[in-house]
Amino acid sequence: MPKQTKSKITGKAVDLSILKRIISYARAYRGNFALAIITTITFAFISPIRPILIQYTFDHYVAIPNAHMLLIMTIILIALLILEAFMQFADSYLTNRLGQNIIKDLRVQLYKHVTNLRLKYYDHTPIGTLVTRAVSDIEVVADMFSDGLISIIGDLLKLFVILGVMLFLNYRLTLIILIPIPVLLLATYIFKKAVAASFQDVRTQVARLNAFVQEHITGMNIVQIFNRQKAESQKFDEINTKHRDANIRSIKAYSIFFPVVEILSSISLALLVWWGGKEILRQYTTMGQLVEFIMFLNMMFRPIRQLADRFNTLQMGMVSSERVFKVLDTDETIPDTGTLPTTNIQGRVEFKNLYFAYNDLDFVLRDISFSVSPGQTVALVGATGAGKSSIINLLNRFYEFNSGTITIDNTDIRSYQLSSLRQNIGVVLQDVFLFSDTLANNISLHNPNITRQQIIAAATAVGAHPFISALPGGYDYNAMERGAMLSVGQRQLISFIRAYVYNPRILVLDEATSSIDTETEKLIQAAIQVITRGRTSIIIAHRLATIQKADLIIVMEKGQIIESGTHQSLLRQNGQYKKLFELQFKEENIVEN
Repeated sequence: MPKQTKSKITGKAVDLSILKRIISYARAYRGNFALAIITTITFAFISPIRPILIQYTFDHYVAIPNAHMLLIMTIILIALLILEAFMQFADSYLTNRLGQNIIKDLRVQLYKHVTNLRLKYYDHTPIGTLVTRAVSDIEVVADMFSDGLISIIGDLLKLFVILGVMLFLNYRLTLIILIPIPVLLLATYIFKKAVAASFQDVRTQVARLNAFVQEHITGMNIVQIFNRQKAESQKFDEINTKHRDANIRSIKAYSIFFPVVEILSSISLALLVWWGGKEILRQYTTMGQLVEFIMFLNMMFRPIRQLADRFNTLQMGMVSSERVFKVLDTDETIPDTGTLPTTNIQGRVEFKNLYFAYNDLDFVLRDISFSVSPGQTVALVGATGAGKSSIINLLNRFYEFNSGTITIDNTDIRSYQLSSLRQNIGVVLQDVFLFSDTLANNISLHNPNITRQQIIAAATAVGAHPFISALPGGYDYNAMERGAMLSVGQRQLISFIRAYVYNPRILVLDEATSSIDTETEKLIQAAIQVITRGRTSIIIAHRLATIQKADLIIVMEKGQIIESGTHQSLLRQNGQYKKLFELQFKEENIVEN
């Protein structure tokens, strides 16, 4: 399992460089962003109006009874409440819509980037971690807009507006209310740090959970074959326990903080009632103003309660954004500097003095040189780890070689456009991957240029039409994830159809006849004859009996070519090929007998 690295929190409440980069995604939605800011600011300035109106009504139309004006003021207050409700709706809707639009763009950009990363990146990166980045981490980025950045601006503005109005109306009552505030600020600071640390742990454990579950569900057959259910469940329990503990730490912080805020709010209210009552008795203030300040007090503590939580949302959005941007900034792509299209290529392939190492230290291919003429078939044979599949990976430019050259029609493959190059190289792998989709879509891969008629014609050509037609729904039969509803041989035939219908000039078969029964092998051999006809073909062979008609057979050992020639010429050499052939012939006779 690839090594997992734990992201560390930067300690910054706001990283301006990351914040600037996130906000840049809002440029495409300037109108939405501007409206969200306007509604937030408007809502902040509208909020203090209601207590002022209530104070005026209380002192002028209740203390001095005036039923007519009381009714008018009540209607005005109801209208104001409706306006506030509408502004609150608009604020919530606009900020959430902005966040969802931004994460849609960000997720699409991330997915496109991930699909273009070279395979070497996936050799050391858990797939579950990438799933976390593309799904849950980006959801946290959305929270920055819906419950973070703009909401913090609105809460701070509302707080300053209310404090300014309170000081202007009665600075003595305001100062009394503010007595517990230093303690509240200290509590908020401690809470913010505690929750930020626990949230960071939660995000880390979520990534670990996703990576573990994805890997072990994919490999569930190995888990069950070796009876490792209990051991793997214990490992999962350990990770899940850490995830639970991280959440409990955040719950504990919330459980302490909010009661503290309520206590301090109650203290402020008590001080306000005590001091305000004395002010009323001395006729320094009115009952209406006391009611007004009680409302202001509640309005002031509400954003203070939310600010700490929203600052944590903002900070965790920063952490998640940093993780997403780290993937986006990963420069592990195959350079696509080629300009030549691969139109009308003949299919001459040549490897010359090729050296390649996966880790730049240990070469798995050394001085590989061979050529294949258009329409010819070359077979690569050798023990596991001899470097056969590496040759295929280099031809498709899934990896970059260290030195030497690979040419198609005497042109370096790096001179061709990458997408054009791969469109002309069809690959049939031993481990066929099918998506949870219909057989037709698994064959065409949703290519609109491939019709149902072409799919059926290709299936008929390779001999797969009868078995597909016998399935429920035929070509609309759902293969399920990884083709779980099909046999190994059936999956191989689907991959043959997929390669055939794309009509590549160069065809690669990687151990395409291994792990299947004799009857299915005969069917696949017939299919191979069909799809290799007229194409340059490179076959990685496990069963030597299947490649006796190849124009060239290359024997590899420890990353080097040790023999090459036709089947008959290699047998006459009395070398490694003959030993492999005789060994397999004896094994097959033993099995048959």
